[in-house]
Amino acid sequence: MKNFRNLTSTISLTLSILFLFGYNYEDVSAVPTTHLCRPEQRDALLQFKNEIEVLNSFFDYACNLINGDIVYSHRKTDSWGNNSDCCNWEGITCNAESGEVIELNLSCSSLRGKFRSSSSLQNLHSLTTLDLSDNIFSGQIMSSIRNLSHITSLDLSDNLFSGFIPSSIVDLSYLTFLDLSRNRFLGEIPSSIRNLSQLTYFDISENQISGQIPSSIGNLCKLTHLNLSHNKIVGEIPSSFGNLNQLTSLRVPYNKLNGSCPIALLNLTKLSYLALYGNQFTGTIPHNITSLSSLTYFDASNNAFTGTLPSSLFTIPSIDTVYLSDNQLNGVLEFGNISSPPKLRVLGVGNNNLRGPIPATISKFTNLVRLRLSHYKTQGPVDFSIFSHLKLLQDLDLSYLNTTTTIDLNDFLSYFKRLDELVLSGNHVSVTNKSPVSDPPLPRYLGLSGCGITEFPEYARSQNMESLDISNNKIKGQVPCWLWTLPNLYHLNLSNNTFTGFENSTTVLLSRLSSIALFASDNNFTGNIPSFICDLRSVDTLDLSNNNFSGLIPRCLGNLNGSLLYLNLRQNHFHGGLPENIFESLRTLDVGHNQLTGKLPSSLFHFSSLEVLNVESNIFNDTFPVWLSSLPQLKVLVLRSNAFHGPIHQTSFPELQIIDISHNHFNGVLPSDYFVKWSAMSSLGTNDDQPDEKYMGDSYYHDSVVLMNKGLEMELVMHPENLHSTRLFWKQIGRRDPKVHRSVEGACCAQLIQQCFHWPHPFIYGKPDSS
Repeated sequence: MKNFRNLTSTISLTLSILFLFGYNYEDVSAVPTTHLCRPEQRDALLQFKNEIEVLNSFFDYACNLINGDIVYSHRKTDSWGNNSDCCNWEGITCNAESGEVIELNLSCSSLRGKFRSSSSLQNLHSLTTLDLSDNIFSGQIMSSIRNLSHITSLDLSDNLFSGFIPSSIVDLSYLTFLDLSRNRFLGEIPSSIRNLSQLTYFDISENQISGQIPSSIGNLCKLTHLNLSHNKIVGEIPSSFGNLNQLTSLRVPYNKLNGSCPIALLNLTKLSYLALYGNQFTGTIPHNITSLSSLTYFDASNNAFTGTLPSSLFTIPSIDTVYLSDNQLNGVLEFGNISSPPKLRVLGVGNNNLRGPIPATISKFTNLVRLRLSHYKTQGPVDFSIFSHLKLLQDLDLSYLNTTTTIDLNDFLSYFKRLDELVLSGNHVSVTNKSPVSDPPLPRYLGLSGCGITEFPEYARSQNMESLDISNNKIKGQVPCWLWTLPNLYHLNLSNNTFTGFENSTTVLLSRLSSIALFASDNNFTGNIPSFICDLRSVDTLDLSNNNFSGLIPRCLGNLNGSLLYLNLRQNHFHGGLPENIFESLRTLDVGHNQLTGKLPSSLFHFSSLEVLNVESNIFNDTFPVWLSSLPQLKVLVLRSNAFHGPIHQTSFPELQIIDISHNHFNGVLPSDYFVKWSAMSSLGTNDDQPDEKYMGDSYYHDSVVLMNKGLEMELVMHPENLHSTRLFWKQIGRRDPKVHRSVEGACCAQLIQQCFHWPHPFIYGKPDSS
């Protein structure tokens, strides 16, 4: 019996093993022995990989934000190999039945190169999706892209593609998605765009597109998203846009569009996002704008709209955001009949010509998180308690209200629980100093410029403080040392007060920041630059101009090398020479109107980022610094009123836009063709339509220089509206310095500028001499 049981167990085990073996064998035999990917398409992909450059990890860069997280570049083509199935490669999607590649997604893949005129990609005949966004492709789009006749989605955004929009793209008649944004395309939008009749998404923003918007875009009746922003487009929005009855988003900001608010747009009942800002639109905002019944976002700021602001705009049930700042709107601000709290979250109508009392009904907009009413002409007292109902406010700008009512800062702050940014500049503000409160939390951004404040506000003593502007007040005494212990402070403006010094600081925490901008000009500071400034280490802007600082420019400022971009020490009493090798990251260096001596340091030769160099009105004794012509970014050079001497050697400053060397001791002959190769001077004056808005100082810090014109001094502040001013100031040579040959004067006269450079506006400050 026992033997029988053993035999039964053995047979059962054997059968189980055989069953399992058979199951596994059958499973293994089911694995396909051939690859899904077609060999000719695998070869085409590998050839394409060989045509371009795959950057190594050193060049990794941030591509975009997804769900609030930064996405970094990733080399998808690393998974591409000869012996593997290309349908399993990263970025590749194949048709499960035919094995043909139908999607190629190489976005953010660290790729660089130019397309050949007949790229291997043209062999992917069944491709429906091509995404090459967020790479470093350059040059023109391959003409052979028209061979991808089945493609429905094409994304080439965030690259360096250039040239005209090729007709080969317009031939892709099945396209529903086309994104060419953030490249360098130029020329006009082709009228043949009408061929893309299936298009629902078209984005060509942030290029150099010019000309007018073709009316043929109105034939794209399936469009839902159209983005033409940040280009050089002129003219009016075509009336044919009224045919785009599926459009939900229209963005045309930062062009040169003009005319009145397009009435045709009022037909677009599905439009929810309308951005017209940064153009030259005129006329009034139509009162029947309520026909845009789905509108949630409306931004028409930075235009020239006039007339009253229609209260009907605020009765659109879905409206969430309204920006109309920086126009010429007038009349009284009215909101109409409001029975229930509107959905409006953002309202910006600042910097217009609105007048009269602020309507008390604003207190019913309890969903507001951002409110900007700057430069509202209240013409009388203001009851600031009307804002106490806006408990959700995070950003509030009530600057320059033209009211005699004094704002008690302590009471005002008690109205809000979430306020993050508060600007009360240009009003009468009462500051009762006491220890800062934490409930409610204090704003991180506080603007109190020109408020008549006489004491340094203790409210700023908050660990959350990031930006503080107390310029143009009457604060005297010393700057408190606790400022330098605020761990998040990145912007501090102390300018135009009567400060006399800085309290000694032994603890500096600001070095933990990536950068800080410190503006302390136009005060009564004396003595040496305090040493603790050298310990901040992360300063990118330091403006100590128009004070009474003295002594040597401290070498310890070299601690800021690597972060310091803008240094302004003009109009002080510094003496000695410019220190060597301490400011090699600078973009702007202004030490004018001091008593500096010696020669320009040869280390300036290494300032490869320097754009502005101003050493006027010192005692520098040197020859013409011809070696500065090697600086690749130098745009402004002011040497006037020093002791420079000797001949002016032949050279070319290819990026220079302003030069002033008057009131020195130069001599010799200046050839009449001296400036012919100074290409930046000759080109800037000829492009009236698009001035370079980064000319001499960026959007964060604007420079100014005092220049000579016909014996008169004038300050030229570098804001965009001044960009058409003359780029050459060399008027006094030959008048003040008789040693200079008359040909110098002839080379610098108006004839040189007009005939050689063909500038349309020789001098904006008056006619130049005819001699």
